[in-house]
Amino acid sequence: MKFSLQTIILLSFLSASYCTNAALPVAVDGQALPTLAPMLERVQQSIVSITSDIQQQPNNTRFHDDPFFKRFFDQRKSSRKRNRLSTSIGVIVDANNGYILTNEHSIAGATNIVVTLVDGREISAKLVGVDKVSDVAVIQVEETGLTEIEVGNSDALRVGDFVVSVGDPLASQSTITSGLVSALSKKNALRKHQHFIQSDVGFGPGVLVNLRGEMIGLNISRVVQTKGRTRTGFSTPVNLAMKIKQQIAEFGDPQRGFLAIQIQDMTTELANILDVEQPIGAIVTNVSDGSSAEKSGLKVGDVVMMVEGQAIFGSNDLRSLIGYHFVGEELQMEVLRNGSQTTLLTLLESPTKHSRVGTMIHQKLDGATFKEVGTNQGGSSNSIGILATNVKKNSEAWNNGVRVNDRIVSANRKNVSSLDEFRSAINNKEVLMLNILRGDGALFLLLQ
Repeated sequence: MKFSLQTIILLSFLSASYCTNAALPVAVDGQALPTLAPMLERVQQSIVSITSDIQQQPNNTRFHDDPFFKRFFDQRKSSRKRNRLSTSIGVIVDANNGYILTNEHSIAGATNIVVTLVDGREISAKLVGVDKVSDVAVIQVEETGLTEIEVGNSDALRVGDFVVSVGDPLASQSTITSGLVSALSKKNALRKHQHFIQSDVGFGPGVLVNLRGEMIGLNISRVVQTKGRTRTGFSTPVNLAMKIKQQIAEFGDPQRGFLAIQIQDMTTELANILDVEQPIGAIVTNVSDGSSAEKSGLKVGDVVMMVEGQAIFGSNDLRSLIGYHFVGEELQMEVLRNGSQTTLLTLLESPTKHSRVGTMIHQKLDGATFKEVGTNQGGSSNSIGILATNVKKNSEAWNNGVRVNDRIVSANRKNVSSLDEFRSAINNKEVLMLNILRGDGALFLLLQ
């Protein structure tokens, strides 16, 4: 008796998804029934259980801030943080280096992380880094004899593909569910939920695999239930998760892309002036000198209409899209300039490239880090100057009166809007006079 491919798949998923009083036979007319067991046995060799301690504030913290209730509590006891035990699922993706992927929400801030392998071995692990945007975290163990999962290609998925989820909210390594992909992640989506694979099986911690046993997603805890009682689970595409893993392993956290420009929303009035048919797009109001944005040909007054094939309706769209790309990636941008469309290729930079530590500017500013206000991604065009983003206590800069969020608008009587202008104004000067905006006020700071 021969089975068609459709019959085999149907029987396979009936056996995986439903329980009946009468067990299915192991064979029909000498032909073994299809089963997912061999594939799942391979997958489970790379699945681990994770336990850790998470510090959290006491539940009644909100009462301590209330003047009426405050006097009724022992502040010494109530201010203490308490530990709770967190359990989750992880998957070994690099056996040689001991890298394991898991969820950010279940591991961030964790201490005493312990990984339990499928064979029962318990191993201490360290947290390498996390990414809140994608709910991906990387932990690492030092152990031999690890088995890594086979990694598939999430870009090759199609709506309707059969998928299997391994793992559940109770951190069990053996809970299996099967179903279909209901919606695909969109590489350049503007809505957050569209960056995830949607299926009817990706519920709680675990991994999403195809029928070959290749990982194609890392499940997150978010689940949506419709009025018809159907549930939709979300999974971070494995292509993105592995890229984040590489970034975390190399830099400690994902180095997301940055364009050293200022932008604002289009208005009906501006659309008329800039010869734009509809009031949509993001207007470039400033381009930092020497940045990759300038080198790509972006100019003040350009209207960004599309990036990587994704329409840009406003400045938030552009910020969101850039935030899902990484340093070194090149984006194709369609801009309107003087009524004509122009295509530009822009290389994403690191935001730290447009920051400078104080010692690179002047020795009296040692211990501080400065950044051009104009290079704050998508910032307001109303702000200029040099922002102190960090000042170490008791450092030279601190002792000279510089504080975090100070905005320097002039130095030695010269207006400054870039780090180069700032450095030039105080270069080789023994006495520095800084005009600073601090909070709602302004002051002159004399460094000598």
